[in-house]
Amino acid sequence: MKKLLAEFFGTFWLVFGGCGSALFAAGFPELGIGFAGVALAFGLTVLTMAFAVGHISGGHFNPAVSLGLWAGGKFEAKNLLGYIFAQLIGAIAAACVLYLILSGKADFVNLNGFAANGYGELSPGGFDMLSALVAEFVLTAFFLLVILGSTNDRAPKGFAPIAIGLALTLIHLISIPITNTSVNPARSTSQALFAGGDFAGQLWLFWVAPIAGAIVAGLIHKALFDKE
Repeated sequence: MKKLLAEFFGTFWLVFGGCGSALFAAGFPELGIGFAGVALAFGLTVLTMAFAVGHISGGHFNPAVSLGLWAGGKFEAKNLLGYIFAQLIGAIAAACVLYLILSGKADFVNLNGFAANGYGELSPGGFDMLSALVAEFVLTAFFLLVILGSTNDRAPKGFAPIAIGLALTLIHLISIPITNTSVNPARSTSQALFAGGDFAGQLWLFWVAPIAGAIVAGLIHKALFDKE
């Protein structure tokens, strides 16, 4: 139960901090933090919670990460469903709080995308489905390679959260214009549930591509890098 609660709180913080920065601070006139600020916010959420609760649950905060670690032989299959459920509930809870805050704005009319992920007309830069699939697959694969490498027994001790947080920052710097950056099915699901419409219809891609990329990376690490 402690591990599941750690995953709940970690995923909550990731969605609240990352998507919250996009909703409230990115486009604020003159003082907005922009894409770079949102990218840093996502990285900081993972970095801070990895230090806070990573020693309890491993600090996955992402169904794709759990599945990638399983593929890499670093996580037991029997724990997958519990972790994924806790991650989804944490993400949805964060989205509920974000909605509550956003709806209290004086000129609130609609959610305006709610920082959801999308492709085609829903892509910030107008990128099509193939571009989104490739980007989400490749970026999640490299995210898992960083996670698996930095947490390997032979890696320097104590620095993994920094490497992982910076990797997620870099991923967002690359792909916010493409898909609004997912690499995390829980984060995508929580926002799509509120954004609805075509965002919900495109949610499949933000499960399939990150999970496929994570599993491939797990297998690569296990075969090539996890041996002397």
